[in-house]
Amino acid sequence: MLVKEYLKNKNIPFKEHYGELIVPCLFNGCDDDSRTGEGHLYFSAETGQYDCKKCGAKGNLVTLAKFLNDDDFLRQAAGDNQPLPQNQSKIRNKKFNSDLVERCHKQMPERIRHYLNSRGISNEIIIKYKIGYGKFYNTNYITIPIQNTSGDNIFLKLRQDPQDGDDKKVYPCGEAQIYGYDTLEENNEYVVICEGELDRLTLISKGIPAITSTAGALTFKDHWINGLAKFKKVYVCLDVDKAGKEGTEMIIRKMEVLSKTEIFKITLPDELGEKGDVTDYFIKFGGTIEDLFGKYCQLTKSVINIDEFHPITVEELISILDLSIKKDDTNKVITFLGLLSAYTEESQFNISFNAPSSSGKTFIPLEISNLFPEVDRIELSSCSPTAFFHDHNVIDDQGNFIVDLSRKILIFLDQPNNELLVKLRPLFSHDKKTLVSKITNNSQKTGLKVKEIHMIGYPSVVFCTANLNIDEQESTRFFVLSPETDSEKIGLGMKQVIKRAIDVEAYKNWVNSQPERQQLIKRILAIRSESINDIKIDKAAAKEIEEKFMNGIKSLQPRHQRDIKKFISLIKALALLNLWWRDQNGQTITANADDVNMAFNIWQKISKSQELGLPPYLLKFYNEVIIPAWEEKSGGLTTEEAIASEIYGLTRQEISQKHMSVYDRLINENTLRIQILPSLATAGLIEQQKNNPNDKRVSYVYPCLLPAKNEAVNWAMNNNSVEGLDEFTSEEFAKSSAYNDGLDTKDDGKTALEYISEIF
Repeated sequence: MLVKEYLKNKNIPFKEHYGELIVPCLFNGCDDDSRTGEGHLYFSAETGQYDCKKCGAKGNLVTLAKFLNDDDFLRQAAGDNQPLPQNQSKIRNKKFNSDLVERCHKQMPERIRHYLNSRGISNEIIIKYKIGYGKFYNTNYITIPIQNTSGDNIFLKLRQDPQDGDDKKVYPCGEAQIYGYDTLEENNEYVVICEGELDRLTLISKGIPAITSTAGALTFKDHWINGLAKFKKVYVCLDVDKAGKEGTEMIIRKMEVLSKTEIFKITLPDELGEKGDVTDYFIKFGGTIEDLFGKYCQLTKSVINIDEFHPITVEELISILDLSIKKDDTNKVITFLGLLSAYTEESQFNISFNAPSSSGKTFIPLEISNLFPEVDRIELSSCSPTAFFHDHNVIDDQGNFIVDLSRKILIFLDQPNNELLVKLRPLFSHDKKTLVSKITNNSQKTGLKVKEIHMIGYPSVVFCTANLNIDEQESTRFFVLSPETDSEKIGLGMKQVIKRAIDVEAYKNWVNSQPERQQLIKRILAIRSESINDIKIDKAAAKEIEEKFMNGIKSLQPRHQRDIKKFISLIKALALLNLWWRDQNGQTITANADDVNMAFNIWQKISKSQELGLPPYLLKFYNEVIIPAWEEKSGGLTTEEAIASEIYGLTRQEISQKHMSVYDRLINENTLRIQILPSLATAGLIEQQKNNPNDKRVSYVYPCLLPAKNEAVNWAMNNNSVEGLDEFTSEEFAKSSAYNDGLDTKDDGKTALEYISEIF
C-alpha cells in the first residue's frame, strides 16, 4: 500500500515536499506546541519509512499500523492474501497467491532476463526463485517472491522496469522479512548478509550463501539474530552509502551475542562510488570472490574461548560488580543471578526493588543489565497492556500476534500498570509456557474487534518502585529487595558520581575496559550460546537443600512453598554461572553441593524479610526505629505490661522523631501512614490500636516481636544471623528480655546460639 493512501485512509493530514510527506508527530506530542501546519514527522513517499526529527521515532507503515492498532493492515502485511483497496482500480481483482507468482514468472520478457543476467544472476537462479514481471500500481515491475519460514509466498517485492526508473515497492504489503530463509536451512558454515534482493541473487548465482532484509539496511530485526547462531562465520556486506555503513555497524553490534560465531565486515572499495553495492563490485569493478573474502574483509569478533574461564565464586563476582556498584553486595549478586537466569528454559526468577526515592533501586538493575546483550533487554518506565502487546509483537505464519518474552530480561523502572501486572502474573509464576490473552481493538471501521495475543515465556523480570505496599501475590513471586542506605554506601556512591561527572565517556570507557569486567561479559555471552534448557540438582545436594532450608523455619506457612522455590532458583543460577564445571548432558546441567552452599550464604542474608514478605528497608526500619523508640518509651515492657502501666504505644509523631534522630532526615507523613505502618502490620510486626480512653482519635503502634536487650541478641536479629554468638552462655541469655517471651531457660548448658536459633 502506498503511504499517501494509508495516511488518507487514516485521515492524517500531510504536505508533500521533495519526495517526503510531512505530518505532525503521531507518537510523543512533539508538535503539540508547533504552529498550524508545521510537522516534524517525515515519511518517505517511496518506501513509507518515517523519522521524527524531534523525538527520533523511526519505522515504517507496519510499525505505524501497530501503533494505531490497525490489525487489518497488519494481517495483510503478514500475508493473509488480502486484496488491495478498491480505489486501486487497475489491480483490484489481482489477489496475491501462488498462481500470481507463477503467472508473473512465466510472462517475464526476454530483455528482463538479459538484464538480470547482466547483473550476474543466472537463469538457473531466476527459475529457482520464480523471478517474474508484471504490472502493479499501473507500472511495470520485476517481481521477486518473498517467503516466510515455512517456505510459503507471502508478498512480492517489486523493482521497477529499468527502462522506466528504479522505484521499489511491495505487493500487496509486507513487514520486513529475511529474504533467504532457505539459505539459513541449507548450510552451517557461513553466510553473507547483503543489502537488496538482487544483490542476494547475484551472490547466490556465484555459489555464495546470502540473505538480506526486504526493507533496507537499517531494518535487521533483533529476533533474526538467533537464527545465525548455527553458522561458524557471518559476513556483513552492505552498500557503500551512509545507510549501508550505519546498517553494517548496527548488525555487527547485534551479532556480538553470537559467542560461537566469527563476525566479518566486508568494506567494498571506494571506487564503486557512493551507492556502490556487491553487484557493482563483481560486474563494474571486476572484483573476485577471493578479494571479497580476503582483501576487503576484516574480522570484527572472534569465537569466545571458554578455556579462558575458571570457576567463579560469589566473592569474585562481588569484586567485579564492585567496579561500578559500591556496597549492596547481596542485592547486586541476586540481581546479576536473576538476569543470568533468563538464559534457561524455565528457571528464571523475578526481583522487586522496593525502597524510597533516591536510594538506588533503579541504578542497581540498570547498571548490571549493561553487562547483558542489548537485544535481550526490554526496559520500560510505564506501559499499558495494549501498548505492551502492540510494541513487542510479531506476526507468525498463521497470522497470530506473538509476544515472545522467552529468555528476555524485562526491567520495569516503575511499578507497571495494574492491568498489565494482572495479565503478566501467570507468566511471572511460570503457570504456563504460552499464555493467551484477548484484548479489544476499537480502531477498526467495523467497530470493536478482539485481538488474540500469544505470550511466550519465560523472562527474568525486575520491578523498581518507591511503593512500599506489596501485594502478597507479588511478594510470593518475587525476591523483594531494598538498596542499602547507610552512610558508608552513600559516601562511596557520591565518589562514584563525582568520577562519572568529571568525564562521563572516560568513566564508561574505564569501567568497560577492566579485564575482569570484559571477561564476565564474555562469560555471559558464552552461557547464552549454550542454550541451557534444564538445570537439575543431584541427590546429595537435594538432601542438603532440605536440611538447610527447613532448619531455619519455626512454623511452616503456605508461602514457604514459594520461598523454597526462590532458594532453589539461586542454586540453579549459580550452577549456570559455572556450567562448564557441572555435570552436563546435552542442554541439561546438574547443580551440586557447592551451589547449595553458596546459595544458602546468600539466602541467609535475606530470608527473614522474604519470609515476612517485606522489603528489607521496612525490616530495617522496624529494627532501627520502632523497636528503639518503643524501648525508650516503655523501658522494654511487653504490650500488655505497658498498657497495664498506662503507657500507650508509639504515635506517628514519635516514630517520625525517632527516624529523624537515627537517620538525620525527615520521613514523609503519608508514606509512614499509608505504606510503612500498614505493611508492618500485615507482616505481624506491629499492632495499631486506638485504645486511649481519653483520646480515641489517636492510633498507637505496638511492636509485636521484642528483641532481647542483650547486645548479642540484638545483633542477631538485626543481621538475621546467629553466626559468632557461641561465646554467650545461657545464664547471660536468661537475663535478656528474650526470657520474657516464654523461653524456658533452665540451667541445661544451652548456648545463646541455640536459643536464638529457636526464636529467629
